[in-house]
Amino acid sequence: MSNVTVKLFASLADYLPSGAKENTTSLKLPEAGTIGAVIEELRVPEQRCHLVLLNGIFVPPARRTTTQITDGDTIAIWPPVAGG
Repeated sequence: MSNVTVKLFASLADYLPSGAKENTTSLKLPEAGTIGAVIEELRVPEQRCHLVLLNGIFVPPARRTTTQITDGDTIAIWPPVAGG
């Protein structure tokens, strides 16, 4: 099992499980987990995951289903942002 920290920002915080604090939760996943599996586990729509960082490094959409996570990793996800 891998313990990972997941941070969901702005409107994505609505997808965090109850008990999450400061937009952060911990998840236990199988060793072979991926970022895509984390997004699916939290039921966050993929189109809402605009910026995804794994340990502070950007992961493009095409690599999210294949990028493996390991014990102790931190995943941070932001929705699309609009403004002027």
